[in-house]
Order: sequence, then structure tokens, then C-alpha cells
Amino acid sequence: MVPGKAERGPHIGHIRALRQRSQGPSGRESRDHEVRQQALGSPLGSWLLGSADQPASVLRVRLHLLLISLNLLSNLVGIAVAVTLVILVIPGPSVFAPELVLWHTVALPAYVAVSLVLGPVWGRRRTVRTLAWVFDGSVPTQRQRKATLRMPMRLVRVQAVLWFGALVLFTTVHALLLPGSAFKVGFTVAISAMVVCANSYLFSEFALRPVAARALSSGPPPKRKLVAGMTVRQLLGWGLGSGLPVVGLMLVAVFALVRDDVSSTQLSVTILVLGSVILVFGQLLMWLTARATSAPVRTVRQALARVERGRLDTEVAVFDGTELGLLQAGFNRMVGGLRERDRIRDLFGRHVGEEVAAEALARRPELGGEVCEVAVLFVDLVGSTTLAATRPPAEVVGLLNRFFAVVVDEVDRHGGMVNKFAGDAVLAVFGAPVRRADAPGQALATARAVARRLRAEVPDCEAGIGVAAGQAVAGNVGHESRFEYTVIGDPVNEAARLTELAKSVPGGVVASMVAVEAASNGEAGRWREHDETTLRGRTEITRVAVPES
Repeated sequence: MVPGKAERGPHIGHIRALRQRSQGPSGRESRDHEVRQQALGSPLGSWLLGSADQPASVLRVRLHLLLISLNLLSNLVGIAVAVTLVILVIPGPSVFAPELVLWHTVALPAYVAVSLVLGPVWGRRRTVRTLAWVFDGSVPTQRQRKATLRMPMRLVRVQAVLWFGALVLFTTVHALLLPGSAFKVGFTVAISAMVVCANSYLFSEFALRPVAARALSSGPPPKRKLVAGMTVRQLLGWGLGSGLPVVGLMLVAVFALVRDDVSSTQLSVTILVLGSVILVFGQLLMWLTARATSAPVRTVRQALARVERGRLDTEVAVFDGTELGLLQAGFNRMVGGLRERDRIRDLFGRHVGEEVAAEALARRPELGGEVCEVAVLFVDLVGSTTLAATRPPAEVVGLLNRFFAVVVDEVDRHGGMVNKFAGDAVLAVFGAPVRRADAPGQALATARAVARRLRAEVPDCEAGIGVAAGQAVAGNVGHESRFEYTVIGDPVNEAARLTELAKSVPGGVVASMVAVEAASNGEAGRWREHDETTLRGRTEITRVAVPES
């Protein structure tokens, strides 16, 4: 049923808003698609990553471009750090010795070039093999999900192998050709390798968010840790961005103390340059770590803002394998629960009326009721038995629905509540459970409007309409396990009897003069006293009024 609109509480407005959204022309599915496409602006935390459900062909190109460019950037940063440290920072003999000319001009550039080509090719092969299910558009198995979430670490191993090879090769060559430079070369390459691996892990984790989102969309993040958790991620960022460089600075100081040929000026330059490197690249690592941490939180915060605006179809893409992924998945479950609760509330409101539903939600419903002043409208179809016997059932149902639609719409428009449908009759109440300033006037206006619209819109339906007013008990009756909200009292019985009388009165609408006299002057002036009668089952005379023609 569709209850009244006047004086709605917050629950009622929310029910109606949800119902209107669910019945909009675009439909629920199109809204969900819109949410997934543009929800939160950057559903994966950055516009570079696109949407969580982008086509596989687009994702494949985007993924390879991001991985190659970001890992190339990581290696270039590492090479820049190594060159800076070995030439300007770490004390010791110059590496530009004559015996190393061939190494520096041929072997070293060749190794760097091969590594810069081999790294992306090797990483791409691993990516294609592991992420074949993504590009095929298939549903991942549990093993494929785990492999996908481990992908950033697997790509870091590629970089680690290449830089470890450089560490062994460069240190060995310098140890053989220029022994005094072996320490600073090995130290420099080791520091640079750690910087590259840290950057590579964070960059790869960033680039692989779209595939992580697809892997996690088939289930929550696995309970067994497959990636570094929040604590490990933060400690990693601090250790590589601050802790390890400070240790390196201390080792340089120890190295300067051991050697006698290090001047105070050289030591000062070393500390200043190394400190600058620590500040710049340490800040970069901490920024990447902070971005990796804040991106899932930011998507949840933006999604919460949409939910606050009533968009319960909002979802976030779960792309983080740490505790933040559990937060994202938990948000989606929470919103799913809210959608289910509102769906139940909507159905509840349709069955019992939105005012009753709001009252039940506001406080625990109990058996019993309270005495209140109400106006009762009773509408009963004329000749329903003959109608059912002479017409097909589908036609009868269609006619009844047209008849009920008029009644419900007018009751709703005038602030009443349709309390129940009884076969071919409707009982509507004004003044309960929400008190009305002019319940009799609203009921009388509804009766006139229903009669007018039935004659115009459903001419093959004749109905008797009765209106009464007075004190009644409004509340829940039944059993604690199952009850319904209803109104019991003399006005209900009187309205039913007046409906029987209305079927024999021209116009089909009558009301008790008690209701007319209790109405506002504007509505009371539209009625006139018609007759006096003793209604069936009553002993007192009832003064009857009809609308002015």
C-alpha cells in the first residue's frame, strides 16, 4: 500500500527516496554500472589506473605501459643514486682509474643496457603468464588469486636478481682491478639496489591495483598474508627511506675514521651530499608508502560521503591485499546490509503503511494501543459479487487495482493512512498513528475527491463512501509473534454502516454530521445535512450529511 505524504518522519522520506530511485527509468543495473564507472572519481585511487571494470584489452596495454615506465623510473633513480654516491659521496680512491677505462666504457654500459631491457621483458613474461585469467576474462581460481596478489613481490625479485648480479660483478671487478674502491662500490650498489627494490615494489603494487581489484572481487582478501601488511609496509618505508640511509651515513663515518686520507672537507661534503640523498629519496619512499596507505582509505571516505547523500548503490573497488582491503570489503558488506535493510523497510512500509513502519522503527512495537481522535473513511465497491461472477478473474483484478489506485492516491494526497484492504473495500484512517490538526476535514475532502475521480476514471465502478469521526483505540492487536496495526472503535463501525447507506444515496457519499462539525470551516462548508437515521446495529440516531452538489 502507498500511505500518506503529509508530516513524514525521516524514515518515511528515506523509504520514499529509495523507492523512487529503484523505480527510476535507468534502473538499478544502469546505476550500478555508473557507480562502477565513475564512482568516487578515481575508484582505484588514481586516474592513471582507469576503472575497475575496464575492458581487458585496455587493461593489458595500460598495465604493461605502467609497469615498464615505473620500473624503468625506479632503475634510473637507482642508477642516479649509485653514480652520485660513488663519485661524490663515499670516500676512497677514484673509480676513474686507467685500469678501469675499458670496464667503464664498454662492460658497465652494456650490463646496464641489458638489464634495462631484460628486466621489462622478464617481468612482462611473468605478468602475462600469471594474469592470463584477467586478459581472458575468466573467473580466477584460488591459486590464481594468490598468484595475482603476490605479483608485486615477484616483479621485485626480477629487479633484485639483476641488481644482485650487478653487486657481485661490480664489486668483484673493482676488487681485482682497484682493491681500494671495492668497499665503496659494493656499498653504493647495495644501497641503490634496496632503493630500487623498494620503489619497484610500491610502483608495481600501484600499477597492479586493477588486477588486484578483479582478484579480490571474487572474494575477500585471503586470511593468510600474501602481501606485506600495514605494519610491514610502514616499517619497510621507514627502513629503506630513513633507517638504512642513516646506517649508511654511520658506515661512511666509520670508514672515514679508519682511513687516514679522508680530510674534514671531504667528510663534510660526503655527509652533506648523502644527507641530501636521504632527504630526497627518503621522502619519495615515504610519499609512495603514504599514497599506498591513503588510497584505499580515501576511496572508502568518498564512498561514505555518497552513502550519506543516500546513494546506497555505492561500492568501492577492493584493490588492497592488506588490512585496508578488509576495510574496503567490510564497507561493501556494510552498504549491502543497508540496502537489504532498506529493501525490507520498503516492503514493510508497503504492507503496513509508512507511518506504522516508521513508528515501529522508532520504538519497539507492543500489543495494545491508545485512545485518540480519528476520522475514518470507508470505501466499498457496489456489486462486486456480480462483477466477479460475470467477468474473467484477470479483468476483475485489473478493475479492482484501478479502483484501489484512485482511493490510495487520494488518501495519500490528503495525509491519511490506508489501514487495510478487505476484499473490495478500503479502510483509511486520519489522525493515527500520526496526529493530524484537521483529521475530519482531511477525511471529508478525500471522500469527495475519491467520488469525483471514480466517476471520471473508473466509470464502470460504483462505490459507497462513508466518513465518521470520534474517539477510537489505535494500536497493535493479535499475538506477540504476529500482530497488525489497526483502529478499533465506534467511528470505524459507523463509517462501515454509512457506506452501506451511501450505496442508496445519490452521489454515493455520506458522512456523519459529527465529522462535518469537527472539520475546519473550509471543508465543513462543502457539506450539508441530509437526513437522520438509525444505522444498523446502533440505537442512537445518526445525523447524516452529503456533499454540496
